[in-house]
Amino acid sequence: MSQRYRIAIIGSGPAGLSAAGRAAQLGLSHILLEKTDHLSDTIYKYQKGKHVMATPSQLVLRSDLDFEAGKREAVLGTWNDQAAAQKINVAYNAEVKGIAGQKGAFTLTTTAGQVIEAETVVLAIGTQGNPNLLRCPGGGLPHVQYQLDDPGEYIDEHITVIGSGDAGIENALGLAADPAQRNIVTILNRGADFARAKSANVKLLMEARDNGRVMVRTETSPAEVRPGELVLDTRDGQESIRCDRVIARMGSAAPRAFVESCGIEFTSADREAFPKLSPVFETTEPGIFVIGALAGYPLIKHCMNQGYDVVEFINGNRSLKPADEPILEAKFARLPQRRSVEQWLEYLRANVSILNELSPLQMREFMLDSEVRSYEGGEVVFERLDAGSSLFGIADGSVLVEVNKDDPSITVPIETGSIFGEVGLISGRRRGATVRAAGECLLVEVSRTAALKLMASVPAAKRAVTRISTERQLLQMFGAGLASADVQEVLDSSEILSVRAGQPIITEGEEGDDIFVIRQGSMVVEKNVGGKPVFLSYLPAGSYVGEMALIAGGKRSATVKAAIKSEVIKLQGAAFRRLMEKKPALLERARRDMAARQDINAFVESRKDSFSGVVDMYSATAKFLVDNGIGEATDVLLIDENLCVGCDNCEKACADSHDGLSRLDREAGRTYAHLHVPTSCRHCEHPHCMADCPPDAIHRGPDGEVFIDETCIGCGNCQRNCPYGVIRMDSVPPPKPGLLSWLFLGLGPGPGEPSKKWRYANKVPGMEPPKKAIKCDMCSGIEGGPACVRACPTGAAIRVSPEDFLSVSRLEREQA
Repeated sequence: MSQRYRIAIIGSGPAGLSAAGRAAQLGLSHILLEKTDHLSDTIYKYQKGKHVMATPSQLVLRSDLDFEAGKREAVLGTWNDQAAAQKINVAYNAEVKGIAGQKGAFTLTTTAGQVIEAETVVLAIGTQGNPNLLRCPGGGLPHVQYQLDDPGEYIDEHITVIGSGDAGIENALGLAADPAQRNIVTILNRGADFARAKSANVKLLMEARDNGRVMVRTETSPAEVRPGELVLDTRDGQESIRCDRVIARMGSAAPRAFVESCGIEFTSADREAFPKLSPVFETTEPGIFVIGALAGYPLIKHCMNQGYDVVEFINGNRSLKPADEPILEAKFARLPQRRSVEQWLEYLRANVSILNELSPLQMREFMLDSEVRSYEGGEVVFERLDAGSSLFGIADGSVLVEVNKDDPSITVPIETGSIFGEVGLISGRRRGATVRAAGECLLVEVSRTAALKLMASVPAAKRAVTRISTERQLLQMFGAGLASADVQEVLDSSEILSVRAGQPIITEGEEGDDIFVIRQGSMVVEKNVGGKPVFLSYLPAGSYVGEMALIAGGKRSATVKAAIKSEVIKLQGAAFRRLMEKKPALLERARRDMAARQDINAFVESRKDSFSGVVDMYSATAKFLVDNGIGEATDVLLIDENLCVGCDNCEKACADSHDGLSRLDREAGRTYAHLHVPTSCRHCEHPHCMADCPPDAIHRGPDGEVFIDETCIGCGNCQRNCPYGVIRMDSVPPPKPGLLSWLFLGLGPGPGEPSKKWRYANKVPGMEPPKKAIKCDMCSGIEGGPACVRACPTGAAIRVSPEDFLSVSRLEREQA
């Protein structure tokens, strides 16, 4: 005979346990169904000794059970004691396999054959039982695991943790906590930012990295798992590391088949989508409610608040407001319109395209980390060259983008529903244009952290940002009078591809007519001449390739491959051909670009016998430069060893232009033939140094220079993140006597950077100046350009853009 309850709660995690506690306090008949023999299996499976955080700190806890930050064991002990004291009705080893019936008369069946009847059902089952699997060759080998119970079990192993969320970071920290275990721990993050993790965890990980306890590999993903070895895809190509154990913590997804079998609909077909929910957590199946991680809220405090609230709602309390209501009320109070929090959330969700797929519950969490502001007509949102990486969504009205810096009257409108600021979000560059309100408008400003988290957790939001940024890149690149409506067919068939270093996107001799736009990274173009690959040209981000086969027909005439890990937009050839037929100006532009490339091909073919040695040397030199970081540079210092006399005037001029500290090391670096690449900043397209700067002190200037401002705190993160070793930490030396004083009176150390001995002898007694990050800024703001180039007496030092230097067209010009 079955038992009947007012509420059946499935899952005893923080959300389910809190719901059961509220039901017990209200005297409602209830049952808490837990498939294991203990409460809160997710917390129970946390690694031993794990510190459990109570975030977000500004959110008050609303639950009949206590919770505060502390060790896993203490949290579980408190809940076990309070569950017993409050007489919560728990059924252990009761895994539910099916839910049938309707509101007021549900029937739940367990795997053990038990039948339970309930008027309402609360699903609080979480997602940890359905982890995302490692999908690469070797992912099923026995040394790959998805759970870490006790970090102390592993001794003297090379362990790689894959995943950059809280679970992955905490696992890596736990494995590296005790030096006596002698574990070599590496954590992989396929991106440059730890968007999904709590800031406190990221800080702890960076400290562990700085102390040498954990190796942090960003922009790196697993390519193949082998016994005792892990092959990695990195920015610069594939490499192998020793690996005895892989711990994959790449997130999890809802147990969709079970949830949908209950009649519950999801917001989309995406694997990471969540069930459709009302503001009171009710699903599309009346009488079944979803809370906790399954609802998109993974934080414990959120889950416990939802558990309390859902039982109050089921019990008829319709006046209860969520615990975050006062915080959101304060955000919306300064806006001119008067709406309730619920009305504001729905208004913003419906009006801003990237928020359309968020549930009411996700909108609440999203707005805790975002701001909404009203602007008057003509009011500036941000100025060209302002620092900033936040994203803006237009909820009402429109804005004007000043596309000509010399004539503010030339503008392009961006209308309601769209976004702007995505360039700063994606690249970290300064604002590229001034944006002002066209009239009264309402904007949602999303911090970089919140935007990256949104894109990582809501696939629809990522697709919307990607589509808009892709559309704008195409319009900016091809121009030719194109409007947004013109490129929609091309966009619909486009595809974003990630390309590892050395991987070709076009292979000489193949069939194909697709166009490739380089979105991030860079490409090199090679042609097989006399059985040898000849380096034709370098293509930075913002270039495109593939038009020759599309326009002229025939097979691909050259190979195009990634210089570094890159991202390209693949445009379907047929759709692009139709666009060119409609837009003659675009066709003419493509033909001009094709003609320039054909000239280079013809030049190489015609001269291959007469100067093959020169071409071989050029190709080898170009490959050397790409291998040494030129592939992601926007400006690089090169020295011609045939002309350099070793006077070090370049270093001295650099120091005397920058408070006595040189930004380059002439002797350091690598040399091929007569070309030397000294240790000096490359001003990368996507600067690694920007990835983790706590005060946001690193910016890109109007001429592409990457510089560090006076807010630097000397943490050293940029120095550690730079793969080329061009950043150093140092303090500003005492002021030197002038040049004439040194020349005529012998005072001071003379031109260039003073010695450590002189600095020590002349420092202010009792004062130790702080160290800050020092790097090349391309002499930004100094008249005449880079001091190192101006000071070279023989012309050996040059600063070049890779796309201008790395091209066979230089040989053509020189031969002419």
